[in-house]
Formats: sequence, structure tokens, C-alpha cells
Amino acid sequence: MLSSPAVSGIQPWVTDDTVALLVDQYELTMAQAFWRERMFDEAVFSLFVRRLPAGRNYLIACGLADLLDYLERFRFSADALAWLGQFPHFSPPFLEWLGRLRFTGDVYALPEGSPFFAGEPLLEVRASLPEAQLVETMALNLINLQTILASKASRIVRAAAGRTVVDFGLRRAHGTDAGIRGVRAFYIGGVHATSNMLGGRVHGVPVAGTMGHSYVQAHSHESEAFHQFTALYPDTTLLVDTYDTLEGVRRVIHLAAALGVDFRVRAIRLDSGDLGTLAREARGLLDQAGLRQVEIFASGGLDEHRIAELVGSGAPIDGFGVGTELAVSRDEPALDIVYKLTSYAGEGRLKLSTGKAILPGPKQVYRVEDRDRTIGDVIGRAEEALPGRPLLHRVMRRGRRIAPPEPLAAARSRASDELSRLPGPVLGLPPADPQFPVRVSERLQSYTRELSRRVAGP
Repeated sequence: MLSSPAVSGIQPWVTDDTVALLVDQYELTMAQAFWRERMFDEAVFSLFVRRLPAGRNYLIACGLADLLDYLERFRFSADALAWLGQFPHFSPPFLEWLGRLRFTGDVYALPEGSPFFAGEPLLEVRASLPEAQLVETMALNLINLQTILASKASRIVRAAAGRTVVDFGLRRAHGTDAGIRGVRAFYIGGVHATSNMLGGRVHGVPVAGTMGHSYVQAHSHESEAFHQFTALYPDTTLLVDTYDTLEGVRRVIHLAAALGVDFRVRAIRLDSGDLGTLAREARGLLDQAGLRQVEIFASGGLDEHRIAELVGSGAPIDGFGVGTELAVSRDEPALDIVYKLTSYAGEGRLKLSTGKAILPGPKQVYRVEDRDRTIGDVIGRAEEALPGRPLLHRVMRRGRRIAPPEPLAAARSRASDELSRLPGPVLGLPPADPQFPVRVSERLQSYTRELSRRVAGP
């Protein structure tokens, strides 16, 4: 997943030989300083989101599988080291050491598809200090993108209230890498299919598509376009809004009359105008013609709020195609996600900066449940045994996965199941009031205060 094969017109920026260079320079300069000072004791880094994006009541953990793949294959190739050797501040002995370096640490993480909340570590890396530091940027990159996209997809799917949602976002995604990884995240978040053929192949996600306006435009008449397309693809969806939407619906009805029992068109697609009104009028025309089996699919600038409005108004729409708003999460395109040192050589480490404080030491998150309902989370020290279900699991030991990658369907099912247990207001589109309760255990609070006094003292 991390290697990009050479494609005509597309540079293979990321390959097994170059992926280790996906670091920020300061990680390499710090790694050399740690190496020079022989600081190789175990470090613990926590990756968490400081605050939920505005309008979000939960997030969906995603991207772990790609991160574990990266960690297992982490190495600096001879070519990468030769390029680094051009920089005078990297010494030859350090580069020689870097060439032997592999990731040999442990990773504890939330399973993909798990809902989580602000302040909760969704993964912890425990490794020698240089190893743990060098993987910071990729850990943030892989988890940030897929988590924000899976979370956006979840909101859109919930707004659709059981209706089909198809990803149309590749053409608006921020690059091909985001377009491919997005397919995976969308599916975990509940999207049913994608129009992205390569994404479907790579991730085993169902693919779906309709037709474009250019096909209709290329023919001398809309009726001819419909006739020719259905001759090749009988079980299809016809786009009816190229010229006059309702006239397009009537032409589908005329086509049905002409084909008789051979008419197998599954749906019509509305892509512009007042989708609610047009859907009602189109449904009336189709039903009157005895075409109740023909569904209505809608697209065109949709997000979760517009979909919720259409569903709430009773618009007879059976499915939605969502592109830009899904692929780039336009309202909240990034997370306030950080990767922070919380322990070194067995001692907790703190950061007390205003608005950026961190909780020290290895941690665990416990999900407290009452029968089949989730009522709150508790962040505690890793060695605590608190009431509730522990969420962080060891997924990598000494640089190797503990188990094979789980099927994508398992993460998708987990997201659906875990979300169904959350309080109703948390699942809604408006900000939840009250927010989902997350508290810090007494022992972790006490440990934080103790360390704060120690580092702030004379």
C-alpha cells in the first residue's frame, strides 16, 4: 500500500526505497542527537486528538493497517542514505547507523472502526527513542487522513438513514494517494460502494457508477442516448437532468414502453436543481407509468446536512452519490492531531504549554457500558485495572504485527456496532449537549500533578 508503481505521467514518489524519507528534517536531526548521546532507552509516544473538530461529536479510528505496514518495512535504502549524505550536518557514522536501523518497537492501538473522543490516545508507540521519533510524521499523516475521512463518511451515512451512499470523490480528492486511501476509510465509515476503480481493486470495495452528461450530449437526442446505453447496459442508472429533468424522466418512461419486458433500468439519477421537488415529481411520473421498481438516485454538491434535509422532508430518494464533501471533508479537512512523548526510560514526561498539556506515561482507555449502551470513557494509567472494556490493544510486538491484517469488513462492522451503542445525541449532526463524557482516572490525575510539581520546581 505504501509503494506507488511508476505510471505514465505520475511520478512514483513513494516507494520502499524512499518511504523512510517521509520525515520532517527535525526528526532526523533529533535522531542524530539522540544517537550521539546514546539515548536508546524506551520511549512512549501517544497519538491523540486534542479537541474534536467543530460540529463533530465523535471520530472513527482509521489508518492503523497502513501504519503497521509502514513500520514493518521501515528502512533507509542506500539511495536515501546517499542523498542524506549531501547534507553536511549528518555525519557518516550516523548515516551508517541509520542504514542498519529498523523499527523494533511495540504498538498499542484502538482497533480500526472504533469511535473515540478528544484526549484519548488512539495509539501508543513504545520503542527506542530514535525509532519512535523517526516515525512521527508518517504516523500522523496516515492516521489523520483516514480518520477524518472515515468520520465524515460516518456522518453522511447516518444522515442517509439506511439509503445507499456511493463515493464519487476521486476527481476532487487531494491527490491520488488520498483518493485511494479514502476508499478504504469511506467503506469503514459505512459508505456502500465507490466509483473509484483502482480503489475498489486495491481494497476489495464494491464499485458502482452511472453515466455522465457527456454521453447524452454526444448523441443527437436524449432518447437516442438512453436507447443506446441500455442496449449495452440493460441494468443501469440513467442520468436524466442534462436538459430538462422531468422531460428526461418521461423519455425513460417512453423507453420502458418501447422495450416492454426487456426494460431493466434500475434507477434514474438527479444531479441538479431542487432535488427534493424533482424527486417527488419524478416519483409520481414513474409510479403513474407502473415503474415503481425504478429507484431515484441523487447527487450534486451533497453533504450530510443536505442529505439529512432531503431525508427529513420525505423526498423519495433511494440513494446518494457524494463527491467533494466526502473526499475532502470540506467543513473540517484536518484534525488537531498530535504525537507526543509521554515517557522515557520508565519515567513520565510532561508538556505544560497553555492549551497543549499532555497526560504522562503509558495509558489505557476504558469504555464503560451499561448493558448494550455506552455511557462514558475513562483514561487511566496503563497498569490500572479500571471498570469497563479496555480499548487499546497491542497490535505490534518488536516491530512485527501480532496478527494478520483484519478484513476490511470487520472494521466496518465494528464501526457500525460501536456507534449503535453511543447515546443518541452523540450520533446526531448538531453538537451534542452534553458531550460524550470522558474523564481522567484519579491515579493518572495524581501522577500528572506529581510530575508537574517536579518539573516546575527549582
